[in-house]
Amino acid sequence: MVKLDRIYTRGGDQGETSLGDGTRVAKSSARVAALGEVDETNAVIGLARLDADHAADAILAHIQNDLFDLGADLCTPIREGEPAALRIVQPQIDWLEARIDGLTAALPPLASFILPGGSPAAARLHFARTVARRAERAVVHLLEAPDEAVNRLVPVYLNRLSDLLFVLARAANAMGEADRLWVPAGGRDG
Repeated sequence: MVKLDRIYTRGGDQGETSLGDGTRVAKSSARVAALGEVDETNAVIGLARLDADHAADAILAHIQNDLFDLGADLCTPIREGEPAALRIVQPQIDWLEARIDGLTAALPPLASFILPGGSPAAARLHFARTVARRAERAVVHLLEAPDEAVNRLVPVYLNRLSDLLFVLARAANAMGEADRLWVPAGGRDG
């Protein structure tokens, strides 16, 4: 368990921060940007939990803990010969997929693209989904950096997470019955 006696250390006052292995990096680095996007995803999921029913809340609580694991993974660069750090593993992705499959089986098939919104719970889940997609893009950007070593399961986890948030949003909209469907421009009046 982590114990924090002080919230501020002054260590980042000059625009740098420490990674999990003690390495100092600029706060503008791609790794720190990805960590920030994951942190924001977790915060928005916390917001989504305010309107979630009991079953969705339990799923979201599990995800919030996984996102701390994912943050620990990202903040500790992979270095050959060093002891293993906390990493995202395939069973965490499998868990997301099982939730997606279970919820999807209970939802009506999609007949159109869905507009973000509907119930307050669904709107917050759609918002969390878009933030998770942004976090995924930030991690992909980090992966493209030639000098960065990142666990390849991190973007996979974030991809599945956004899928699960989409399905949870549909479930929050009366199991898809209250989804707001996209109406292409040709089908609108006026």
